[in-house]
Amino acid sequence: MFDVVIAGCGPTGAMLAAELRLHDVRVLVLEKEPEPMSSYVRIVSLHIRSMELLAMRGLLDRFLEHGRRRPVGGVFAAIPTPAPESLASAYLLGIPQPVVVRLLEEHAIELGAQVRRGCAMSGGEQDDEGVTVVLAGGERLRSRHLVGCDGARSTVRKLLGVGFPGEPSRNDTLMGELEAGAPREEIAAAVSRIRQTSKVFIFEPFGDKIYRVVLPCEGVSEDRAEPPTLEDFQQQLRAIAGTDFGVHSPRWLSRFGDATRLAERYRIGRVLLAGDAAHIHPPAGGQGLNLGVQDAVNLGWKLAAQIRGWAPDTLLDTYETERHPVAEDVLNNTRAQVALHSAEPGARAVRRLLTELMDLDEVNRHLIEKITAIGIRYDFGAGPDLLGRRLHDVGLTRGRLYDQLRQGRGLVLDRTGRLTAEGWSDRVDLITDPAAALDVPAVLLRPDGHVAWIGERQQDLDDHLARWFGEPAAA
Repeated sequence: MFDVVIAGCGPTGAMLAAELRLHDVRVLVLEKEPEPMSSYVRIVSLHIRSMELLAMRGLLDRFLEHGRRRPVGGVFAAIPTPAPESLASAYLLGIPQPVVVRLLEEHAIELGAQVRRGCAMSGGEQDDEGVTVVLAGGERLRSRHLVGCDGARSTVRKLLGVGFPGEPSRNDTLMGELEAGAPREEIAAAVSRIRQTSKVFIFEPFGDKIYRVVLPCEGVSEDRAEPPTLEDFQQQLRAIAGTDFGVHSPRWLSRFGDATRLAERYRIGRVLLAGDAAHIHPPAGGQGLNLGVQDAVNLGWKLAAQIRGWAPDTLLDTYETERHPVAEDVLNNTRAQVALHSAEPGARAVRRLLTELMDLDEVNRHLIEKITAIGIRYDFGAGPDLLGRRLHDVGLTRGRLYDQLRQGRGLVLDRTGRLTAEGWSDRVDLITDPAAALDVPAVLLRPDGHVAWIGERQQDLDDHLARWFGEPAAA
């Protein structure tokens, strides 16, 4: 019997498996695709918050080796505004999505997760003791919990009967990796001209004669699972650019829509949803993969606490209460960005006005923090502004803060030298460092790096340790 079965080994499922394994949870990941995606055309942006989480787990250097740093300015609706001075050193990491999946899957396996590829889930049911998972071939597995990380057409969500309200796709976008016979200079000139009015159009080189192509498509496909054809790309290129640039020999072709939907529930009993199974939206701002990875880090330690038996009664419920509003905000800002991409006069007027407003550093910073998820503040009750926010990677007398979070445990960072986490030492670490670059006496950090308490009184700390990490072991 497994502790957790995860349906789907994309970025969300792989990250969740790794987070659970940090707490010695027995994890099986089911992935219907027999082999990982091999195409490198789908470049995604890892945002500031996602890279912070990777740094907390000692993974960031692996990703930096495979990506290209990009400025954070212009991240909202592709409005070309430089980042404010306070974020001048920040960056996004452009990296192929298959590389992200591979690195996270390798990390989960290194920690002891089992991954079964070519293995689709077809059914399941839960009872008071666990979940029975039925595979496509008829095999039945037992697990204490099931998490659906199986994408927009989630089998798990449908089995739960969870509503997925929102707007259906109104426009398709084609994406592919193709070779082109036209001279590179001719292609570059055409792309520059088209991009003046169409922010969706991309035709950029990836090696000798190989191009990453993204372009709007007429209408919406009736069968979302059916990939487009080379002829579809040629036809749309001729309609937009007046030429198909001699594209041929496609390596990978796909389509995506602009549907916007949010699951009504993230949890029913022993079954939970995360990533695209819980929310889908247009790719404006490149938030989708990041949102799913951040779901996984929020959920992982809470589900592990439930399985290990020390979770406070309502801890697992906070996964939905915290992450559902975050997804709702992402859906709203992507709706706004899509509207700003419109060529209609009204939308173009609003875009010009917003461009002027983004010359104000406060406006620009607010929108960048929204897209990159560093502006999130969970509601932990009344307190200083830092409460509920993520703590950045502060310097310690020895090393950096994030290096102390690699095991996915809680952390008390104490500058006073008077505090203790005795009774919670199996779940929470204590660092006493009077020289820590911290503006408050002490903080309690959750495993996801969010500040759960600020203060200096031992009794207050004990109360918050119990709130987030259960009763002390001595009890």
